[in-house]
Amino acid sequence: MINKLIIVAGLFFMTGLMACAQQPEKKENTAPVITNKMNWNKLTPEEEDVIVHKGTEAPGTGKLLNNTVKGTYYCKRCNAPLYRSESKFESECGWPSFDDEIKGAVLRIPDADGSRTEIECANCKAHLGHVFFGEGFTAKNTRNCVNSISMYFVADK
Repeated sequence: MINKLIIVAGLFFMTGLMACAQQPEKKENTAPVITNKMNWNKLTPEEEDVIVHKGTEAPGTGKLLNNTVKGTYYCKRCNAPLYRSESKFESECGWPSFDDEIKGAVLRIPDADGSRTEIECANCKAHLGHVFFGEGFTAKNTRNCVNSISMYFVADK
């Protein structure tokens, strides 16, 4: 009886050690954030018009507008993560809308005329779009209206 008890206790102990030795789950494989301006991703003329020159893509034309897959939205210029799919919602404004950004990923800057608030990538200052408050779309009462062309999407695995 004592031998069986020792064997069972030994098995529990070994199982515990094996569980602790397991490798942590690998995170999704995404591009590293590029902090050096000289190494930023090459942009098409259309992307440069929006990201660098603060243009706006035509409403309803962005390829991420109707995306409903779970994952992360990244800055097209520097690969910084910007938004999670859980914060995306349908606002019917013609551009992807998010009620929250990844902490520290987005800067809010008043437009020169003071009528709107621009949003930029905090890492590379790429123009993303504008943020609006008090519209009542979500409980957070915030709408980041983002140009699809300023981002790319990576689905969760």
